[in-house]
Amino acid sequence: MNESSESPSESSPADTAAESTTDGAVATEATEATETPHTLGIGLVTVADDRTLESDAAGEVLVSTFTEAGHEVSMREHVGRGHDTVQSIVSRMIDRDDVDVVLTAGATSIEPNDITIEAVQPLIEKPLATFSELFTHLSYEAHGSRTVGARTLAGVTEETLLFCLPGNADAAELAATEILVPESPHLVELARDGDGGDGGNDGDHGDGENDADKNEDEEDGPADTEETAAESNASPATGPDATAEANGGEDV
Repeated sequence: MNESSESPSESSPADTAAESTTDGAVATEATEATETPHTLGIGLVTVADDRTLESDAAGEVLVSTFTEAGHEVSMREHVGRGHDTVQSIVSRMIDRDDVDVVLTAGATSIEPNDITIEAVQPLIEKPLATFSELFTHLSYEAHGSRTVGARTLAGVTEETLLFCLPGNADAAELAATEILVPESPHLVELARDGDGGDGGNDGDHGDGENDADKNEDEEDGPADTEETAAESNASPATGPDATAEANGGEDV
């Protein structure tokens, strides 16, 4: 009798390597599919008294930069430099289901009537201070010390990103190409991760320490759970361009 015919089937090293390669390929494909940026809906507000949508160079730069990257402009509006008007239109855009990112262009300088920052800031739940720091750094490299007069704002509200940019076309292009277009898909996924979505960054940003604690709790069993509950009950409750913009006079 042929012993080899009766012996259990064993995976050869070649088979194991093939399975490992296949599993790795599947995992890679899944990761790439998760990390692929989806199409974002953009809401754009031009804030100016002396421009229209047709003459808004900064707005046109933002539209073209985002659409060329595969995103869509869901809503575009022009409003004057009125505090309540700006705040109202931005709030409307935040409430829209087809808007993931709200951009404002204009009225951000230190001129008395430039009120975009003051109008939008109360709407922000979580500020993104690093955006202004990075924008200032890039603007200084491009335009020098005149950058000191620039003001920008960024944050998250109701899972929607907000960015207030100068009304200067060069400043808008710098922000869009160097920061907004590359980072917005990632930031949107982070902002919505709390809904239990398939955020591509869950694995990368997981808290290993918390995971370890969770495993220890599961191993300890009900006794530790009751002890923890008892302890809990006993505890007290605890760039701007270097010149004034040609299409609006806003010195950013």
